[in-house]
Amino acid sequence: MLQDFPTIGDLHAAYAAGQQPAEVISDIYRRVAAVNDPGIFITLLPETTALAAAAQLPAFDPGTKPLWGIPFAVKDNIDVAGVLTTAACPAFAYTPGETAFAVQRLLDAGAILIGKTNLDQFATGLVGVRTPYPVPRNAIDPAYVPGGSSSGSAIAVAHGLVTFALGTDTAGSGRVPAALNNIVGLKPSLGSVSARGVVPACRTLDTISVFAGSVADADAVYRVMQVHDPDDSWSRQLPVAKPAAVPPHIRLGVPDCKGRRFTGDARSEQAFDAAIADLTRILDDRRFAAIDMAPLFEVAGLLYSGPWVAERYHAVRELIERNPDALHPTTRRIIAKATSYSAVDAFEGLYRLADLRRLTQPIWKQIDVLVVPTFPRPRTLADLAADPIGPNSELGTYTNFVNLLDLCALAIPGRRRSDGLPSGLTLIAPRGQDGLLAAIGARLHAASDVTIGATSMPLPRLKEATITAAPDEIELVVVGAHLSGMPLNHELTGRGARFLRIGATTPDYKLFALAGGPPLRPGLMRVTPGGGRSIATEVWALTPAALGSFMAGIPAPLGIGTTTLTDGSAPKGFIVEAEGVVGARDVSEYGGWRAYMAGLG
Repeated sequence: MLQDFPTIGDLHAAYAAGQQPAEVISDIYRRVAAVNDPGIFITLLPETTALAAAAQLPAFDPGTKPLWGIPFAVKDNIDVAGVLTTAACPAFAYTPGETAFAVQRLLDAGAILIGKTNLDQFATGLVGVRTPYPVPRNAIDPAYVPGGSSSGSAIAVAHGLVTFALGTDTAGSGRVPAALNNIVGLKPSLGSVSARGVVPACRTLDTISVFAGSVADADAVYRVMQVHDPDDSWSRQLPVAKPAAVPPHIRLGVPDCKGRRFTGDARSEQAFDAAIADLTRILDDRRFAAIDMAPLFEVAGLLYSGPWVAERYHAVRELIERNPDALHPTTRRIIAKATSYSAVDAFEGLYRLADLRRLTQPIWKQIDVLVVPTFPRPRTLADLAADPIGPNSELGTYTNFVNLLDLCALAIPGRRRSDGLPSGLTLIAPRGQDGLLAAIGARLHAASDVTIGATSMPLPRLKEATITAAPDEIELVVVGAHLSGMPLNHELTGRGARFLRIGATTPDYKLFALAGGPPLRPGLMRVTPGGGRSIATEVWALTPAALGSFMAGIPAPLGIGTTTLTDGSAPKGFIVEAEGVVGARDVSEYGGWRAYMAGLG
């Protein structure tokens, strides 16, 4: 029998000990029957089909098939060959002949599909009840909305019916239902996962998302899917770093007083503050910058009050013009607004978004990660019956702006509210920083003291392994403006660099403050053995291509050479030519660039 929640690690340990996938699959179908929620799956595959897929797996080898024997589900706006795709609209339904690119990657990695899950029709909504099928029940408290649009996927994971499930996320559909059901929701950088084979909501903003019980499992699934698809016009070759150590001087931001929107719900506000306290503790008394959320909220308002709703109309144009009554009344009401927008309005929206992007750029010069509530407060089914639109808009307060601004996000369960309901925290960063969010999120989730979803299963113990460069990476020592929290660190993170460790040089170096700037630049020079000082450094890892791109921008008199560290390693690092220190100030006595800059006041 399975534990309450079948994590990837637990299942692989069981398989290594001799358990067969068929036993796991049969147990899952018993769980589905026991949960007895007809709203979770639109199509639950026959147990015999899942068992046949398990029987076709090769010998257990997670090294070549990292998701070997892992059960999963997909949202029913994502294609699986031979299985009906409905997008929660029977009149729209079709049977695809090809499996979505990302789903095929998971199947090829050994994952076993259980079924296709319910959703807000055409992925339009954050409440999870806009469906002609039975409404899935919130896994924690059925009086509350399950969250949408990926409601069925989130609930399937929250009950431990599958290890992970795919959703989609345009406005928050991979984050809000995760928070409302006490699980992890990973919203990747746009274009890093192929959307080929996905019924679009807003094609320019859509992404497949991942629900899982832990950050580690969500990231493992993401890494299988995260590959460029040349046949998807929206797929991008992004440098997305894998999780690593958390940089020691990472800069975090939270909403300022005006940006704290809990609509008078003291329990939600207290839960958010408790999560921030956890984050402060696990990141060594971190200080948070207060961020003006006004431009972000204005961006969020564009998604449904601007011409982007026309993209939703485009996705269902043939159906809504031929048979409008086939749509859920609320869905039709929202999408039909598109007819009031003109081409001029579309350009006006694009221009305003460009202005707002410019206004938000200074935020990312001030911080590396923005920390927000996932939603202001949980809402009940009764709330929604009284007002089908207002609660939905409220749930998107902290989610709607993310894709419009090309950011990545990770929703993490926080500490339970005082009434026992779940709370959620979302980490947001510029595109490509998915690995950084995973590194922070895993630590924060471990500190939240919650079980997984609606189960009694505690989180797997967080493994604090030594982080080393991967075989396809090169270690690089930085000593100055490229240190974490410093002005040029983005030149590393923007290339997918991963922080590995802090370190110090052997006492054979001198550190100089070079002429010129801003920003002020250091020069590290090797001198006679023992004739210098030990200088503080950080070690980062980059791919060879990223390092080559980085080196191309290094100005004279700096270059890249080999640096010896006190831990015995000899990574590549910055060096300065002798003529470069003429007229420079020797600042070796400070022991590092950060201490020198602090001394300048």
